[in-house]
Amino acid sequence: MKYNKDNYKKLVDEFTPKNKIFKNCIMAFIFGGTICLIGEIINDSFVAWLGISDQEASPMTSVVLVGISALLTGLGWYDKLGKIGGAGTVVPITGFANSVVSPAMEFKKEGFILGTAANIFKLAGPVLLFGYFSSFIAGLLSLAFK
Repeated sequence: MKYNKDNYKKLVDEFTPKNKIFKNCIMAFIFGGTICLIGEIINDSFVAWLGISDQEASPMTSVVLVGISALLTGLGWYDKLGKIGGAGTVVPITGFANSVVSPAMEFKKEGFILGTAANIFKLAGPVLLFGYFSSFIAGLLSLAFK
């Protein structure tokens, strides 16, 4: 078979997976919304059952969500949820916990110092760097225009 532009395009179209944008958006919405709903339930439970203020319950909720995400990542379940839920599982707090735990687990064979500790922020490092930098710039702008 001789390849020209038309034959090549047909071959590429045959092997390229079809994009399911609408389905992916719906699944991201459902999974992201469910994670946020779980966070709200945890937060409201802290307020109702422990009688603490909403301001105190918020950081506690974040810690619980990070712990749950880290546990699910360690068990290998978070990646399975990510394959179904797509971008919805990258809700900031749980997605960040997953991005910290995943490389730590991947490099644990290389030892605690050179494996886990050296690689734990491999994925999360750029997020932290640009998050701190943009916070610094926002602080400067706020100070300048106050």
